[in-house]
Amino acid sequence: MDLPPALRSAVEAALAGISTDRLAGAAALLSSRYRGEVRDGRFHVDGEDAVLAYLAARLPATYAATRRAMRSAAEMLPDFQPASLLDLGTASSAAAGCWPSLASATLCEGSASMRRAAYRLAESDALPRTVAAMDLTGRLPALAQHDLVVIAYVLDEMEADQRQRLIEAAWNAATGLLLIVEPGTPAGWQRILDARASLLAAGAQVAAPCPHEAPCPLLPPDWCHFAARLPRSRTHLRTKQASVPFEDEKFIYLAASRTAPVSRDGRGLAPPRAGSGRVSLKLCEADGRMRERLVTRREGDDFRVARRLEWGDALPLAVNRRDNSA
Repeated sequence: MDLPPALRSAVEAALAGISTDRLAGAAALLSSRYRGEVRDGRFHVDGEDAVLAYLAARLPATYAATRRAMRSAAEMLPDFQPASLLDLGTASSAAAGCWPSLASATLCEGSASMRRAAYRLAESDALPRTVAAMDLTGRLPALAQHDLVVIAYVLDEMEADQRQRLIEAAWNAATGLLLIVEPGTPAGWQRILDARASLLAAGAQVAAPCPHEAPCPLLPPDWCHFAARLPRSRTHLRTKQASVPFEDEKFIYLAASRTAPVSRDGRGLAPPRAGSGRVSLKLCEADGRMRERLVTRREGDDFRVARRLEWGDALPLAVNRRDNSA
């Protein structure tokens, strides 16, 4: 999933004239902070070089992952048409693409340099935005209520007590849906599990990705995560010093809703494995269990559906409920 053309143009304009060496060095430093989940009191993206590195190397990936998570939530909540967004991260553009009903957005950001970048990028779509200075790791004021609240790639910068305060405040502010997106690492999955338990206790309903509200059936060293594939621009390739023309951004998410999803279809937990006349699926199912499901050519429509599935897709009930697995 690529950036929308207008947003891509805005990013390219911001990066115009910046040397590849400068971008690559800043991107390597930023990547080391993300991968190490460094918590030293500083924002990961702070300062001009860090912002440039984020725009070149991280924004395309976080956009793709967040947009994919939003698509899954929207499929489970087709009647949800939010008018207002509280963006606790950098998710406004993805939300505008998923929900055309949005009429306003408030972006809360602690980093002054990221706020300046947000103002520049806000011109790439028609969604009116207010950008507010707010350190999400500190003592939070009461957040105004919005139909949709998104916390995207933020929790990994926080300690456990800070995460809990933010999730509680975000849920109180969400009149319809709270969407949380995290890196698709074992640590990111654990943060989502902690948020899930807290939100279920507060009365939330899980719209996606889980097709149930039972304990997660996966046990370490396995973990739940998904992937969004995005094309790499020439700037992206040079910044990351990469040769492969695409990237798979691994992510995990949670859509916590005030209303029940329209279905409890199972969801694919891994890329489907296709063979001659068969497709093997790893499924999380509505009864709270994980199963392997083998779909063969003899099953007609189910086989055709299974062949088209992507990692993380919800499954139609016909395919999901038949169990011929080992």
